[in-house]
Amino acid sequence: MTVSARPLTGKARVAGLIGWPVSHSRSPRLHGYWLAEHGIDGAYVPLPVQPENLERALRGLTAAGLAGVNVTIPHKQSVLALCDKVDDVARRIGAANVLIFEDGRIGATNTDSYGFMENLKAAAPAWSATAPAVLLGAGGGARAVAVGLLDAGVPELRLINRSRARAEQLAADIGGPITVVAWEERSTALAGAGLLANSTSLGMSGQPPLELPLDDLPGTAVVCDLVYSPLETALLKAARARGAVGVDGLGMLLHQARPCFAVWFGPDPAVTDTLRRFVLADD
Repeated sequence: MTVSARPLTGKARVAGLIGWPVSHSRSPRLHGYWLAEHGIDGAYVPLPVQPENLERALRGLTAAGLAGVNVTIPHKQSVLALCDKVDDVARRIGAANVLIFEDGRIGATNTDSYGFMENLKAAAPAWSATAPAVLLGAGGGARAVAVGLLDAGVPELRLINRSRARAEQLAADIGGPITVVAWEERSTALAGAGLLANSTSLGMSGQPPLELPLDDLPGTAVVCDLVYSPLETALLKAARARGAVGVDGLGMLLHQARPCFAVWFGPDPAVTDTLRRFVLADD
């Protein structure tokens, strides 16, 4: 499908992405596609904001009349203290990936949990929350995944992070059937699991590899990697070699963006194979 952007007018609605850095993000390409597809008078722009400038940047963007922004690392948790209203979802997760600017006020929500679960349903429709799940990581992404899996009804969430203290804090904040497992025991924690999710940066392009033997993971398990650069991580390759279903991180990015786009620009956009190819392309 070929899409082309329409010229902007003085009435254009503008949203964007704040983070440090943001040059790697596919979100401007993603939202740009939907804007063109729906013929919307609007724009979505990357906005690099250093941590020490976060409060000033938010006030300035609100005053400038933007519809809102997505929030990426390292601001997802620190941004909450600067918002006028934080909804129950963002408060429970303890992080926000979406800000909505309205009448000079800043509202916060989180669509990462929604995006993870929608991607899981689309890529692994046979998965059910009947067996324990294993989650690597304890950052903002891990918090969203934890809430999604617990709400789906997993009987146990085995949480593993290089910093045990951070994992313990996540477990205390969210509550529920969470078992914190030492990083050194991550391989044996896979026994009997129905799902494994990696929310760390390990395995991402430019980052150290994720060293995790899958010998104890049942072949019927679903393996999710929030990393999407590369799209096919070493973890997903190893999982598929064992017969497990692999779920890449791009789908989470696409699905979490749908409710954001609808709030800022109106239409509820679709996630399609054409969109996936477009977002991954470099031209």
